[in-house]
Amino acid sequence: MPWGGSVRRFLWIPALLGAVLLYVAFDDAAGLRSWLRLDAELRAKQTGIAELRDEVVSLRRQREALADDPAAIERAIREDLEWARPGEVVVRLPSFDHSNARIP
Repeated sequence: MPWGGSVRRFLWIPALLGAVLLYVAFDDAAGLRSWLRLDAELRAKQTGIAELRDEVVSLRRQREALADDPAAIERAIREDLEWARPGEVVVRLPSFDHSNARIP
Protein backbone atom coordinates (compact mmCIF):
# COMPACT_ATOMS: atom_id res chain seq x y z
CA MET A 1 0.00 0.00 0.00
CA PRO A 2 1.90 3.04 -1.20
CA TRP A 3 -0.50 5.60 0.43
CA GLY A 4 -0.66 3.97 3.86
CA GLY A 5 2.45 5.58 5.32
CA SER A 6 1.79 9.08 3.99
CA VAL A 7 -1.87 9.05 5.03
CA ARG A 8 -0.97 8.13 8.59
CA ARG A 9 1.51 10.97 8.76
CA PHE A 10 -1.25 13.49 8.04
CA LEU A 11 -3.96 12.04 10.31
CA TRP A 12 -2.87 14.40 13.06
CA ILE A 13 -4.11 17.40 11.01
CA PRO A 14 -7.86 16.56 11.29
CA ALA A 15 -7.35 15.58 14.95
CA LEU A 16 -5.64 18.91 15.66
CA LEU A 17 -8.32 20.81 13.74
CA GLY A 18 -11.05 19.02 15.72
CA ALA A 19 -9.32 19.86 19.01
CA VAL A 20 -9.05 23.53 18.03
CA LEU A 21 -12.72 23.63 17.03
CA LEU A 22 -13.76 22.07 20.35
CA TYR A 23 -11.64 24.57 22.26
CA VAL A 24 -13.12 27.50 20.36
CA ALA A 25 -16.65 26.17 20.81
CA PHE A 26 -16.39 25.84 24.60
CA ASP A 27 -13.92 28.58 25.55
CA ASP A 28 -15.73 31.06 27.83
CA ALA A 29 -13.55 34.00 26.86
CA ALA A 30 -13.72 33.76 23.09
CA GLY A 31 -15.82 30.77 22.15
CA LEU A 32 -19.35 29.97 21.18
CA ARG A 33 -20.74 30.76 24.64
CA SER A 34 -19.18 34.19 24.54
CA TRP A 35 -20.60 34.81 21.08
CA LEU A 36 -24.08 33.73 22.18
CA ARG A 37 -23.87 35.98 25.26
CA LEU A 38 -22.74 38.94 23.17
CA ASP A 39 -25.48 38.26 20.62
CA ALA A 40 -28.11 38.30 23.37
CA GLU A 41 -26.66 41.55 24.73
CA LEU A 42 -26.74 43.06 21.25
CA ARG A 43 -30.40 42.14 20.78
CA ALA A 44 -31.29 43.61 24.18
CA LYS A 45 -29.46 46.85 23.36
CA GLN A 46 -31.15 47.05 19.96
CA THR A 47 -34.53 46.64 21.66
CA GLY A 48 -33.59 49.39 24.11
CA ILE A 49 -32.55 51.67 21.25
CA ALA A 50 -35.87 51.08 19.48
CA GLU A 51 -37.77 51.92 22.69
CA LEU A 52 -35.73 55.10 23.15
CA ARG A 53 -36.39 56.12 19.55
CA ASP A 54 -40.12 55.68 20.13
CA GLU A 55 -39.85 57.79 23.27
CA VAL A 56 -37.99 60.51 21.35
CA VAL A 57 -40.78 60.58 18.74
CA SER A 58 -43.40 60.84 21.50
CA LEU A 59 -41.52 63.63 23.26
CA ARG A 60 -41.15 65.56 20.01
CA ARG A 61 -44.90 65.31 19.45
CA GLN A 62 -45.51 66.57 22.97
CA ARG A 63 -43.09 69.45 22.40
CA GLU A 64 -44.90 70.43 19.20
CA ALA A 65 -48.27 70.26 20.95
CA LEU A 66 -47.03 72.38 23.83
CA ALA A 67 -45.50 74.97 21.49
CA ASP A 68 -48.80 75.65 19.72
CA ASP A 69 -51.51 75.08 22.35
CA PRO A 70 -51.78 77.21 25.52
CA ALA A 71 -54.38 74.78 26.94
CA ALA A 72 -51.92 71.90 26.50
CA ILE A 73 -49.26 73.92 28.32
CA GLU A 74 -51.61 74.55 31.22
CA ARG A 75 -52.71 70.92 31.36
CA ALA A 76 -49.09 69.71 31.38
CA ILE A 77 -48.11 72.12 34.15
CA ARG A 78 -51.12 71.19 36.26
CA GLU A 79 -50.48 67.45 35.83
CA ASP A 80 -46.74 67.62 36.47
CA LEU A 81 -46.94 69.95 39.45
CA GLU A 82 -50.29 68.62 40.68
CA TRP A 83 -51.74 72.10 40.87
CA ALA A 84 -55.41 73.02 40.97
CA ARG A 85 -57.18 76.27 40.41
CA PRO A 86 -58.82 77.96 43.37
CA GLY A 87 -62.19 76.33 44.01
CA GLU A 88 -61.35 73.09 42.19
CA VAL A 89 -61.52 69.81 44.01
CA VAL A 90 -58.84 67.25 43.27
CA VAL A 91 -59.80 63.63 43.75
CA ARG A 92 -56.90 61.20 43.96
CA LEU A 93 -57.70 57.59 43.28
CA PRO A 94 -55.43 54.78 44.39
CA SER A 95 -53.53 53.16 41.59
CA PHE A 96 -54.73 49.73 40.60
CA ASP A 97 -52.26 46.99 39.71
CA HIS A 98 -53.89 45.01 36.89
CA SER A 99 -51.25 42.31 37.00
CA ASN A 100 -52.56 41.10 40.40
CA ALA A 101 -56.24 41.47 39.58
CA ARG A 102 -58.33 38.39 40.16
CA ILE A 103 -61.28 37.97 37.87
CA PRO A 104 -64.17 36.16 39.56
